[in-house]
Amino acid sequence: MGKIVYLMGKSSTGKDTLFKRLLADETLGLKTVVSYTTRPIRDGEQNGQEYFFTDEKTYWELKEQGRIVEDRVYHTFHGLWRYFTVDDGQTGQGEGNFLMIGTLASYQRLKDYFGADKMLPVMIELDDGIRLQRALNREMAQESPRYEELCRRFLADSEDFSEEKMAEAGITVRFQNDNLEECLSDIRAYLLQQLKEEPQT
Repeated sequence: MGKIVYLMGKSSTGKDTLFKRLLADETLGLKTVVSYTTRPIRDGEQNGQEYFFTDEKTYWELKEQGRIVEDRVYHTFHGLWRYFTVDDGQTGQGEGNFLMIGTLASYQRLKDYFGADKMLPVMIELDDGIRLQRALNREMAQESPRYEELCRRFLADSEDFSEEKMAEAGITVRFQNDNLEECLSDIRAYLLQQLKEEPQT
């Protein structure tokens, strides 16, 4: 296993789009580790692609088996939603580098589990006003919009991605997603440099 490139940022910074583009880039040759969630699947999502969509029963079974690497729980307006990473063999599929997406808190736990030398954080940032508009547009397109959850998550981001927490996590490199193609190009160049310097084991 080589490096785990960990893509993170506040909600609606464009992480999902960047994730898909980076994963499709054959030059980078990244594999993916799909996380799990108990939240409802959104329009346009596919099970096993963005997440493995599961339930509380499965979560607790995996927890009892000691296979959950890290987990987060959100008490939303629509119930309790869990997001978690499972030691299910995905990172053991031969050599190579991996691409994951998540939060600052989950990055910290994965760093503790796999070791700081295996983690390569990629922080995405965007103006709050643009983020809020993007989130609203996306939610309006859903068959059953969850506006209360949108607001809860937007406000929670300020605390979850505070400057103090980012400093504690050792985040020093950030990428502005004001322009998708420029941001993608900057991240790609950064990863090519960083991954080239790391021997794969």
